[in-house]
Amino acid sequence: MNQDVVIIKEEQTFFDKIKGYLYLSPAIIILSLFMFWPFIQTLYRSMFLTNNMGANVEYLGFGNYTELLSSDSFWNSVKTSFVFVVIVVVVGVTIGFLTALLCQKSFPGVKFFSTSYAMPMAIASAGMAMIFQVMLNPTVGIINRLLGTYINYLTKPETALLVIGVLTGWLNSGMNFLYFSSGLASIDDALYESGQVDGANGFQQFLYITIPSLKPTLFFVIVTNIINAFQGFGQINILTKGGPGQATNVIVYDIYRNAFMNYRYGFASAESVILFIIVMLLTIVMFKLRRKEQ
Repeated sequence: MNQDVVIIKEEQTFFDKIKGYLYLSPAIIILSLFMFWPFIQTLYRSMFLTNNMGANVEYLGFGNYTELLSSDSFWNSVKTSFVFVVIVVVVGVTIGFLTALLCQKSFPGVKFFSTSYAMPMAIASAGMAMIFQVMLNPTVGIINRLLGTYINYLTKPETALLVIGVLTGWLNSGMNFLYFSSGLASIDDALYESGQVDGANGFQQFLYITIPSLKPTLFFVIVTNIINAFQGFGQINILTKGGPGQATNVIVYDIYRNAFMNYRYGFASAESVILFIIVMLLTIVMFKLRRKEQ
């Protein structure tokens, strides 16, 4: 006998409908206060000429953006930022990946090495920058002692950005180590056993099993490292203050200089908006490429 199935929908109360939003409301309020509202204020202030106290004085429309995009100093900071990001990402991802590979297998002292490799994530960038400054001292610094030189690498335009990029990449490597270690631990051992049965050597297993399995982790690490690198400020402020010349004047430091040294808050706000657009476009492009690859 065929019987029609009757589905009785339970009518939801108004509280049931908004219950999910109520659970999310604390996070939404916090994000609104500390992220969305400041960003809206930054957009608004970028349209104005401001006084030394940061108050809006005269409406300029897109005047700040026009001046910004025609400034040689701004385009130099953009170029410097991209070079800095490349150095930071390459150094940070490489160190994090290699150290995670070293700690993949169990051996005596592996816990000590794992803790050491993850240590950079627990060190404040400002504190490490001061230590690095002593290490690079041309007379008593350990780096010059080891190399047998008396060079102040932070005052040379050819090496200053590279030195700070390496330092920042090393600081990011601790978190990258944890991400890659987690990714390596999630790879099924049966894949390596199947590879051994098929006659694959260690390099072939690494190339055709480890790397493809780590692609999602690698993508996440690269995206987060790019975003963090564009926000690098503390170590630059302590070690070089954007110098020598403008060799290390990345966009974030240029924003700081325009806002808190030149008191051009509207101009600095416009520069902040441009930085946001650059990071957003890079992130979108990377996600598009990732989707296309999949």
